[in-house]
Amino acid sequence: MQKMSLDAIGREQLEEARRGSGRAASTVFGGHEQVLRQTVIGLVAQAEMKEHESPGAATLHVLSGRVRLTAADNSWDGRTGDLIVIPNERHGLVALEDSVVLLTVAKV
Repeated sequence: MQKMSLDAIGREQLEEARRGSGRAASTVFGGHEQVLRQTVIGLVAQAEMKEHESPGAATLHVLSGRVRLTAADNSWDGRTGDLIVIPNERHGLVALEDSVVLLTVAKV
């Protein structure tokens, strides 16, 4: 069994994002070769993940801050504690304030 603190990892990723490009990520479980992958992503305010394809069934758990997920003409705002089901279509993400999210993806 393995245990980790998502809060601590989130703080580390947010600090790295502040020092670099505005975003930073660390895979905490799984990987590209596995069906399930979970990644903690730190985003500074106004940082974006440009529109991209959905790799499979996915959710976004907002660990801290506020974010906006967009897909086509729709958008969903999430804040600390919210879980957003990511639509299986092109989508993007922007941090409305400094934020940390847990992205969970199950590839098909």
